[in-house]
Amino acid sequence: MDNLIDIGLNLMHSSFKKDRVEIIEDAKNAGVKQFIITGTNVNSSQLAAEYASKYPGTLFSTSGVHPHDAKTCNGHTMFELEKISKSDSVVAIGECGLDYNRNFSPQDLQRKWFEAQIEVAERTGLPLFLHEREAHEDLYAILERHDSIVEKSVVHCFTGTKQEAQNYIDLGCYIGVTGWICDMKRGRDLQEAVSVIPPEKLMIETDAPFLIPKNFDKKPKKNRNEPKYLPHILETIALCMGIDSEELAIQVTKNTKEFFKI
Repeated sequence: MDNLIDIGLNLMHSSFKKDRVEIIEDAKNAGVKQFIITGTNVNSSQLAAEYASKYPGTLFSTSGVHPHDAKTCNGHTMFELEKISKSDSVVAIGECGLDYNRNFSPQDLQRKWFEAQIEVAERTGLPLFLHEREAHEDLYAILERHDSIVEKSVVHCFTGTKQEAQNYIDLGCYIGVTGWICDMKRGRDLQEAVSVIPPEKLMIETDAPFLIPKNFDKKPKKNRNEPKYLPHILETIALCMGIDSEELAIQVTKNTKEFFKI
């Protein structure tokens, strides 16, 4: 288990500002060798692309606007995202999608600018890095209208039900699973849902610095999640799926390399 890839790392987050290099080195020593830095708006997408370009072959990034920020979008935003996506380090459009949990942006604007980002992905040929929370029905319906991109989509940080996972799989999507599965309370649906995810449709991620795995014996000293904990997350996923962790590690790495072309 020494060639893992973290598909969702918020490396530009302020909590990582002072020790980004050390964080990556610690993760490498733990068996995590490649990392995809999540872009959530134009500014963070630009910063992620610039930072990733300093470490070719190790760091990659995404270019997108999170649904929380949909209210800030306009046509120029899409132009900027597409421009950023031309960087050699950018491997996906996103994080984009729908979030009806907190509705920081009106739902109609979330849908409008999600579809606009799908169109960016279709023009650039890049895959989609999706966010969905309590918006399964609408996201599913939108993806159905864009069947050419669905098989090049990964539902990042999936936290839904077994049926929702099956629906995404039936569409052709990949599923990204985080340390949410390590939470014996909030993660119960996900622990059941992974049973319907074929290993060849699975990717793994930390979403660090968020979502510290809850099943550690001791809480991390810095009180933040880090990519070095990805092997622990993989072990938990494998246990829930009833699969050998080494075999699963090989499969998810293969999936990720093929999907993002890295």
